[in-house]
Amino acid sequence: MTGQKAAGPRSIALIGPQGAGKSTLFDALMAAAGAPQKRQSEARGRSVAAEARLGHCAFLGERWSILDCAGSVEFAFETEAALTAVDLAVVVVEPTAERVANLPLLLKSLEQHGLPHFIFINKIDSLAGSFSDLIAAFQAHSARPLAPRQLPIRAGDAVIGYVDVVTERAYRYGDKQEVQPIELPAAMIEAEREAHEGLAEALADQDDALMEKILEDMAPTADELYAHLSKDQAKDSIVEVLIGSASRGHGVFRLWKALRHDVPLALETARRRGVEGGDQPAVQIFKTVQAGKLCYGRIWRGALRDGATLGGVRVGGIYRFAGTDSVRAPEADAGELVALGRLDGVSTGAFLGASDNEPFPEPPPPVYELAIAPKDRKDDVKLSAALGKLTQDDPSLSVEHRIETGETILKGQGEIHLNVAIERLSSIYNVEVAVSAPKIAYKETIRRAVSQHARLKRQTGGHGQFADVKLEIEPRPRGAGFLFTDKIVGGAIPRNYIPAVREAAEEAMQKGPLGYPVVDVAVTLVDGTFHAVDSSDMAFRTATRMGVVEGLAKAEPFLLEPVDHVVVSVPNAFTAAAQRLLSGRRGQIMGYMEKPGWPGWDDVEALAPAAELHDLIMQLRSDTMGLGAYRRRFDHLSEARR
Repeated sequence: MTGQKAAGPRSIALIGPQGAGKSTLFDALMAAAGAPQKRQSEARGRSVAAEARLGHCAFLGERWSILDCAGSVEFAFETEAALTAVDLAVVVVEPTAERVANLPLLLKSLEQHGLPHFIFINKIDSLAGSFSDLIAAFQAHSARPLAPRQLPIRAGDAVIGYVDVVTERAYRYGDKQEVQPIELPAAMIEAEREAHEGLAEALADQDDALMEKILEDMAPTADELYAHLSKDQAKDSIVEVLIGSASRGHGVFRLWKALRHDVPLALETARRRGVEGGDQPAVQIFKTVQAGKLCYGRIWRGALRDGATLGGVRVGGIYRFAGTDSVRAPEADAGELVALGRLDGVSTGAFLGASDNEPFPEPPPPVYELAIAPKDRKDDVKLSAALGKLTQDDPSLSVEHRIETGETILKGQGEIHLNVAIERLSSIYNVEVAVSAPKIAYKETIRRAVSQHARLKRQTGGHGQFADVKLEIEPRPRGAGFLFTDKIVGGAIPRNYIPAVREAAEEAMQKGPLGYPVVDVAVTLVDGTFHAVDSSDMAFRTATRMGVVEGLAKAEPFLLEPVDHVVVSVPNAFTAAAQRLLSGRRGQIMGYMEKPGWPGWDDVEALAPAAELHDLIMQLRSDTMGLGAYRRRFDHLSEARR
């Protein structure tokens, strides 16, 4: 390569499906840069899929920040947040199309961010099918043309090396990072020629001068191809594809060389985000731990010094991670990702040191929820504070105090996501909680109108208690709510007692004959009598409550269940499966249409009982290779049918 740009600190994020080998590649990149390595026992202790890892290293004199992002779709928001902070993403995938089901989601997210990205095909030694077919399968999910930089060389079923498509040279893998130049195998000459021409044509599609040269049968030089690759990669108009096996060290050094040459400079990224210029430090926080005790941020401009004040908050330490331990630094430069200490109260997404916040991803709607309660009643206040800090750290978590059932509901992106949050409640905040599926907020109502007479007559020493009411109780249209009407005439009941009757009738609706709140009922006070001495507000309350309770029991009460409006989003290959899934959960399919802005995806609309939706996301992901998602909102109450 020639024309290597002089670079300041730059940053990349490793993203990809769970199990693709991102963490192994992270370790291999750090090792190739000479960073101290964690012992195997320490590496195994890292929480699988739940924790992003930040590392710092210097490769050939250039400084890098590397983020190893969570692979599980349940932690997609953390990955989205990381993508706002880096100069380029490396999508790590396995060499099997069936093992990269969520590649469409990853590529769509990168394209929406306008973030340049590579694809690194890891575990290339396990490639079983055609490499060209694999690239074609990946290309079907990318709006950008893919540009394979290497072709695998096979000996039988084994991948023993690669051909560099730009230089047209062949190499054999050796031990770890080492490669040995070899003669281009005769069987690969044609494939290599096609790949070289395909790369040149893909680049020419982005540049008229290069296209003119190719049309005139003038072959571009390797240096010209490198220059165009670097330019097109930086502006996110092409996606380079590299291969290797991180566990064996194969392809790691070659990946490093591509990163050095083609990752945009930090200043270019700041310009793309519109935050360049100015001498004052500006930092965006993309992850917080324990409500600001430790914040991970991207320095967009200026040199940040320990002890500086950002947005009214003093920085209590700047940390880099060069291997096993964090290292405190006196300052950090623009382009670096660093951890900042003691920014208490600073939330994920905060932009410090600038007048306007930069755009930050909106957390996705929750798709799974659990009811939680402290095992020790004395921890009520402690739990509330801990939940506040958890949701401050992770905006894709939310908490709802559900009045209808009296439960505290923790909501998130799936079972693993909530289990991690519950584990943190215990390990970080020392709050043990009991968990259960949330109760369904059933209601009840009545089928027919009834007339009910109720009389209270008690005589004890002194004043007694007397009240007599005649009530009409009847159903109302669904959603109409409670209605009380006073039809007393001629002073049968004095006006000052009427409010007590109204309040008692409404209170009696809090729990009906079936044990649930009563809705959509009208109560009319039509007649009654009173005693000049023994009648009172309390007496009329008691008599009314007796009358309503007895009347509701006679009025053919029945159960109502909440029905939600559900929109399931899936690739159209799974549309029929999504419809079957919803129908099997008593859902009424309303129709489907193409998801706006997502070619090849459908939105399936349905009305489904809330009681059927608790574990919907688990089955949906299982049926759609992890791609399906849904959103829901309450729609109406309907008669429960079991």
